[in-house]
Amino acid sequence: MSDSYTVNDLLNAIAAASKTLSARKDEINRLNVFPVPDGDTGTNMSLTLETVVDNLAQLPIGAAGADIRKAITTGALMGARGNSGVITSQILRGLCEGSVGYDAMSAESIDAAFSHAVDVAFQAVRKPVEGTILTVLRDSAAAAKHARKKKFSTDEALEAVVTEAYASVQRTPDLLPVLKDNGVVDAGGYGLAIFFDAFAAALTGKEGPLGDELAFARATAPKVEIEQINDWEGSAYRYCTEFLVHSDDIDEEAAKDFLPTKGDCDLMVGMHPNFKVHVHTNRPDEVLGYFLNNGAQISEVHIHNMQLQSAARTDALASEEQVEHKPLGFVAVAAGEGNAKILKSLGVDVVVSGGQTMNPSTKDLLDAANQVNADAVIILPNNKNIIMAAQSACGLSERPCAVVPTTSVPQAFSALFGFDESASLDENVEAMTETYADVRTGEVTCAIKDAKDAHDNPIREGDVIGIADGSIEAVGTDVADVVMDLLAHMDAAEADTLTLLAGEDLDDAAMDALVARIEEAYDELEIDAHRGDQPLYPVVMSVE
Repeated sequence: MSDSYTVNDLLNAIAAASKTLSARKDEINRLNVFPVPDGDTGTNMSLTLETVVDNLAQLPIGAAGADIRKAITTGALMGARGNSGVITSQILRGLCEGSVGYDAMSAESIDAAFSHAVDVAFQAVRKPVEGTILTVLRDSAAAAKHARKKKFSTDEALEAVVTEAYASVQRTPDLLPVLKDNGVVDAGGYGLAIFFDAFAAALTGKEGPLGDELAFARATAPKVEIEQINDWEGSAYRYCTEFLVHSDDIDEEAAKDFLPTKGDCDLMVGMHPNFKVHVHTNRPDEVLGYFLNNGAQISEVHIHNMQLQSAARTDALASEEQVEHKPLGFVAVAAGEGNAKILKSLGVDVVVSGGQTMNPSTKDLLDAANQVNADAVIILPNNKNIIMAAQSACGLSERPCAVVPTTSVPQAFSALFGFDESASLDENVEAMTETYADVRTGEVTCAIKDAKDAHDNPIREGDVIGIADGSIEAVGTDVADVVMDLLAHMDAAEADTLTLLAGEDLDDAAMDALVARIEEAYDELEIDAHRGDQPLYPVVMSVE
């Protein structure tokens, strides 16, 4: 791709990199080796970047470079969470300040930006530790300087930075013993490398990551061993405390001297009038009181009990370790927390978030299948638009994998009841497909444009519509009325069981009222109602 990048190219690359970091935050989180990561590294870094993108989205088209840099630095500072988020905010601040004076991106501007980022980030941390995100930043900056000296093109300079970032991450266990002891790389450094990689890939238009030497750090990596902590005697401080400080005249140096007297992992970054403070302490009240007593205003106060975080994280890891290997596992696609919980209760190992308006990719389904601890895997797509992607994922899978072509979540419920643990993969596919064959699915939603129903009757934008097995059979203005019309079309009077899943737009009171109305109309119909919490569809139901 051309080295001439527009401002819009850069902004889109930042947004794409933020999205990638958010998508891979759990992968980064798993690398945390300390009992309490004061929030998880991947989550903290992704939230910081998401705030940056939100800030950039508020700018008018054609915003000046100074306004863009301010939006990035302010967004990063205000959105920074935890140590990793605060340090990330300072890296972004340094990159922005270092790029001032350059009209276009080049190897020279990249070198200047990274060099200043190193200065700013290291100044923010009182006691920098080797083998962390700071080391990866410094090594990446060295690669940028080398690229400038060798007169690399912009794309070549970006690739050199990404390559060195990953190489630096790989070296972190040699610099920080706790990483080597746990068989992992530094989480913050890895997150930074992913961000650089995704930014460069989006900007240059290259497919996939420019560098991917860290496959061992992903789902296939050895699980980080974390000793369970049942008390807090081994840790000096309990509360992770972070907040924003607003003051025109706070004595920054005095405040920085005060913070370590109340705890550790202390950071105070920013400049008058806005600062971000982070500290681990046993007395968050005294920390907040110091700034209030010195005339500052505070906001966005977050106090996390790290002892409770540790217990929750230890329990989660222990739960993961208890997953036993089995002959056959399941992947299902569904939208809504309630639907996911029901599917998991029926034996589904991995639920991929998706549905009518959020079709997961082949890679999403393949990655999910690879997470299942089983000899073979069955995928339940639960939407006709996802069946082909599911079949493609099975074709790429290195283990036996097959699709039971369900087109709705209720069909998946029924299919899972047909599973026989003692049967083979092929036998289960056949039996499960037969099990849901008689399930009729109904969905209620709102029309997004004018159209016509299955009988050529007009539909207006905003109308409530009822869909029976893909055919629009009911139209109205009230969800409950449309549900009743749809049930009549689906011959509910001849059915034995109705499964009803309430969407996120149908509250409990409305669901209870609807169930009562159905019971009155169909007194012999057994109704099984749950919260599915799916978006866009107030009601999804099935009869059989």
